[in-house]
Amino acid sequence: MVSMESIIVSMDTIAAERSAPDLELHLGYWLRRVSNHVSGEFARTLQTKRTSVAEWVVLRHVQERPGITPGELAEALALTRGAVSKVIDKLEAKNWIRGSTKPEDNRVRLFSPTRRGSRVLPELAEIADRNDRTFFDVLRVDERATLRRLLSKLVHLHHIGAIPTE
Repeated sequence: MVSMESIIVSMDTIAAERSAPDLELHLGYWLRRVSNHVSGEFARTLQTKRTSVAEWVVLRHVQERPGITPGELAEALALTRGAVSKVIDKLEAKNWIRGSTKPEDNRVRLFSPTRRGSRVLPELAEIADRNDRTFFDVLRVDERATLRRLLSKLVHLHHIGAIPTE
């Protein structure tokens, strides 16, 4: 015969198992799992070119907006001015961007890509494109479009402004 205590312990165990849902039921789990692999592989491949994701992101922004200030970069990327300053220093050391002083206010620095920076950017963009192909070409074109649309919708609805730099 089964004791009342055994029945209660069994019922408590069953209740505890049901209250902890499977990790794989959470969309965040799947997003993080994929994101870690996609971004990790991208960062490792960029390291073969002795650059970081943050450097690539800042260089792209400088290329798109020549004459951008560190404050504008910090705002666009949702980074601190200190973080942007460190990346700018690295890009200047590589001679990928050049700073100049704003004519009407010599306290303001304006950054533009150098010829060397403009030449390296397509190589870095190809690394990003190849990384995307590696991970997402297993999806049909319409599936990739749906995934992009849904992720974009979440970014807009949740007002996610920070651009990933790591």
